[in-house]
Amino acid sequence: MLLSIFDIPSLKDFGAFSIVIGGSLIIILSYFANLLAKRTNIPSVLVLIGMGIGIRQMMQTFGMHDIPYEGIILELLGTVGLIFILLEAALDLELSKEKLPLIWKSATISLLILIASTLGIAAFLDHFLGLPQFSALVYALPLSIMSSAIIIPSVGGLSMEKKEFMVYESTFSDIWGIMAFYLLLGNQHAETNSEIFIAIGKNIGGTLLISIIVSYKLVYILQKINSSVKLFLSIAVLMLIYSIQKLLHLSPLILILIFGLMLNNYKIFFPKIFQNILVFLGLPLLDGKKMKGLRHDFHVLTLESAFVIRTFFFVMFGATIVVSSLMNLEVIFYGLIISVILYVARYIFLLLFRINDPASLLYIAPRGLITILLFFQIGSKHPELQSSKFDSAILLVVIFVTSIVMTFSLIKQGSGLEPIEVQEGQPLLKKDGETRSDEDVSVPDDSAN
Repeated sequence: MLLSIFDIPSLKDFGAFSIVIGGSLIIILSYFANLLAKRTNIPSVLVLIGMGIGIRQMMQTFGMHDIPYEGIILELLGTVGLIFILLEAALDLELSKEKLPLIWKSATISLLILIASTLGIAAFLDHFLGLPQFSALVYALPLSIMSSAIIIPSVGGLSMEKKEFMVYESTFSDIWGIMAFYLLLGNQHAETNSEIFIAIGKNIGGTLLISIIVSYKLVYILQKINSSVKLFLSIAVLMLIYSIQKLLHLSPLILILIFGLMLNNYKIFFPKIFQNILVFLGLPLLDGKKMKGLRHDFHVLTLESAFVIRTFFFVMFGATIVVSSLMNLEVIFYGLIISVILYVARYIFLLLFRINDPASLLYIAPRGLITILLFFQIGSKHPELQSSKFDSAILLVVIFVTSIVMTFSLIKQGSGLEPIEVQEGQPLLKKDGETRSDEDVSVPDDSAN
């Protein structure tokens, strides 16, 4: 009756313009959610999930209970999302001799916490929910990955030492978690441990060889292209090679990682000896100014693209949640137990590695986008591993609990949710707390070579 009075069509009759309007409104609201997060200390992820829940309720009001082509949309966003998120993380990793101890410590701690959390949660899911052991591992791994998408924009108020550690730890947690997830799924039919190790060795070895060759060629060719469409051209090449490697059952995420590291640390990967080889071969030298511009452009591209992908994924995740399941005490109990396992594993390794003031970093461990992305991958790519015993609302409880606990922890420390101050195209972290611009970095002089 109400629809006929205002001449509003049913959602079933909505077309392309309606989708454009809806998508545009979601992105605009996501922007204001980020502003709200800065003012109220409420993580924007919670606002976006709530937006998705509200959209699902509105759809049901209009008589629409399913999202059209949900599987295809999730698979597409999942593939593109993983590429952009890992590329964004790699572009934020600055390699240097001074940072090697920090990089080594954060990489080791994140890996050990990931392993311990995964085993602990898998044991819990196996004994209490009755999931098969392999399925329990597959479900536990995404839950063990920290969300750099939430942490990096939130720890700007911490001291430089803590801020650097958290950014590197969360970034490595993303990288280790994504790679481990696909290696685990790729070797689910292996019968012996030696067979698994041989398969992983061949997989990583072949992927590394292809990734290094492709990354060197792509970075070198990109800085020689003068066309204004070279960024999306390079993304298209990465996605093409990523998809081919995926079809060959390799680990294509290593390609994205190496390409990002090479682009952000080109002076390390393209030393003077490389320039001498180019001279010997009669090829043009690497242009330092173009490399700086290329790095800046890729930072902007990945930041903007990852923002859009995060927005739609959190909203989509909220739209898949059955609100009534959140009233289930078992769901809340399981989510709380999993959260406790995460904090216990984290605290143990922060103590073992003698991290300064571990209690202040203990609760900065939210779960978010990568966790959701990988859970969607289980449903779309490996439905045989899905279990009705695991309610998806448990995932929402863990995300809510870890995000809210992080918020209160930061507020208690007097920092709140503060973004890291950074100019576009520059690394997130500066040495010794000083602001370092691109002009402070020496660039190989082509004429000198």
